[in-house]
Amino acid sequence: MDVFNLHSQVVSEYEKYVRSFYNFRDKRIIEFVDSSLSRGRLWPEPLIQLNPAFEVGGKIGSLVSESILDKECLNIFRRNKSASSQGDELILYKHQHEAIIAANQKKNYVLTTGTGSGKSLSYIIPIVDHVLKTGSGKGIKAIVIYPMNALANSQLGELEKFLGVENPKVTFKRYTGQENLEEKTSIRENPPDILLTNFVMLELILSRHDDRHLVDKMKDSLRFVVLDELHTYRGRQGADVAMLLRRLHCTLDFQNIQMVGTSATMGGGNTWNIDFHGNKSTLTLRCR
Repeated sequence: MDVFNLHSQVVSEYEKYVRSFYNFRDKRIIEFVDSSLSRGRLWPEPLIQLNPAFEVGGKIGSLVSESILDKECLNIFRRNKSASSQGDELILYKHQHEAIIAANQKKNYVLTTGTGSGKSLSYIIPIVDHVLKTGSGKGIKAIVIYPMNALANSQLGELEKFLGVENPKVTFKRYTGQENLEEKTSIRENPPDILLTNFVMLELILSRHDDRHLVDKMKDSLRFVVLDELHTYRGRQGADVAMLLRRLHCTLDFQNIQMVGTSATMGGGNTWNIDFHGNKSTLTLRCR
């Protein structure tokens, strides 16, 4: 198919349609409308964009063979999984591979990369690996904070795709205010390994008496705090989230917690050494 020829045909037919329903008496108006239509006022030139090709970093199996990831990750993270098929081994992009290595070295990191390049796997794989190595059901080990419920809902679907719904080896729950009282009570009584939430709900968790059990289940087990769509936390909202993280820091032992941020919007290419609550950390910003 010649997309440019198709575009010309569509524009031509649309122009005939537009011109068919106007009949002006004033010559000046006719000249103005004809001039505007001739310049393509209603049909701009086609926009041409290139889809980025992300650099490949290897397979999950190579990280398992190097004892960086638990062997069960090879069975969990697969492409085209279905009820009747185990699917294919997952091939990682280079930025995902580097993020997993950074997490394995207990570093804080920020990952910026293009939309559709698997940012979520850059922290989901290390989190799942950590739970597999330390055992499920021993408290909340990761909090993933989203700026919008829609993102949390989308991530819930991704986790269900990889880990399954019935008796997953790593448990996960969404706790955003969308849940009914029965679901909230169940989460409070049986906290998951991975908690998906938003910054408003996290503030409530740290404030409400009813959620105190969730906080208790974080104190000795929490390893990862993830801020997805990091670029959204600016201005007043950024100040609110900064204060929230300081409050979380005062409540928990941040010496054992890794901070992770992801974004498809932040520009970068540099490596910055920053001081995070007294701990020197390397945050690598990458765009590929």
